[in-house]
Amino acid sequence: MPEAVIVSVARSPIGRAHKGSLKDMRPDDLAVQMVRAALEKVPALDPVHIEDLILGCGQPAGEQGHNLGRAVAVLSGLDQVPGTTVNRYCSSSLQTTRMALHAIKAGEGDVFVSAGVETVSRYTQGVADVPGTENPLFADAQSRTEKFAAGGERWADPREHGQLPDLYIAMGQTAENVAQYKGVTRAEQDEFGVRSQNLGENAITNGFWERDITPITLPDGTVISTDDGPRAGVTLEKVSELKPVFRPDGTVTAANCCPLNDGAAAVVIMSGTKAEELGIAPLARVVATGVSGLSSEIMGLGPVEASRQALRRAGMTIGDIDLAEINEAFAAQVIPSYRDLGLDIDKLNVNGGAIAVGHPFGMTGARITSTLINSLQFHDKQFGLETMCVGGGQGMAMILERMS
Repeated sequence: MPEAVIVSVARSPIGRAHKGSLKDMRPDDLAVQMVRAALEKVPALDPVHIEDLILGCGQPAGEQGHNLGRAVAVLSGLDQVPGTTVNRYCSSSLQTTRMALHAIKAGEGDVFVSAGVETVSRYTQGVADVPGTENPLFADAQSRTEKFAAGGERWADPREHGQLPDLYIAMGQTAENVAQYKGVTRAEQDEFGVRSQNLGENAITNGFWERDITPITLPDGTVISTDDGPRAGVTLEKVSELKPVFRPDGTVTAANCCPLNDGAAAVVIMSGTKAEELGIAPLARVVATGVSGLSSEIMGLGPVEASRQALRRAGMTIGDIDLAEINEAFAAQVIPSYRDLGLDIDKLNVNGGAIAVGHPFGMTGARITSTLINSLQFHDKQFGLETMCVGGGQGMAMILERMS
């Protein structure tokens, strides 16, 4: 069975939604620049060999609709390359890499572009929550969530009482549920948020983000080469003053969760035999992947079982992992996830995570792949774990082995 290797990565700077550096960029134009940049890094690859362009997007509607993956292929000058758009919310562009992995393993292609994009700044009004489209069978569950949101009600597993979980629950509410369920305090979340910002600031100083980011050219010709998110000099004293965002008696604040963002990334993945034939030195080998499901009301714990799946399939333990990237949707869910996995925090998100850098939903899977590979190189490590929680009650993970 052929190996799947990653030969190129490119990720854009990440902009703050609605007010940041990329707010005037269309999602297709943004993704095209990353696809072209990733392909330019492997000049030995003739695009005629690309089997498919698979693009992840968390809200594929409005400007992000119309089968965005095919639009990006055509706009990239890849008319002969088919394109498709995949939605697994926060792990959409990790799912696209997994699909390419499966095709390569099945012998149904040698070269794929796995990409992801999200431009929250340009969402069509109401596209993320169109009134009246929810299945009414979830109405009782939604009412239960409304009680949590008002404060005072504590989370209990709805399945234990024969009830459906709230499939449409807001992500901030899931974070508060996880904090209650796993006993994660406000102080712990604030400390983790400060850690992310401080590590993100260090990664700017030591040049890590400069190597990870591919600059974007705006429509007016301005070049953007840095993330909007990381803040200098963040202290626990300052963030502890912030009020909860999602519940009056809650623990989640703007400082211990990710912001809303815009960004794109692309990964070129091919069979090991094709890379050898073309004389391309792989960056990393995809060792194993995993995807899991759990109650949508505690979706933040999704990384735990997904990572365990990937580790079992790889014949590895968490102790074999040198560096890990758990997407920082909320500190409330990263903390119990790394603890339940038995992961050493000193191996976790060593350059800061989404709390500092940002989380453009459809981009994040491919962005973390880029960051993880660059981090393995930068810190001279071998095995890396990428994982994240996913809206609707899911988790996803991938293990990579650095090759160059």
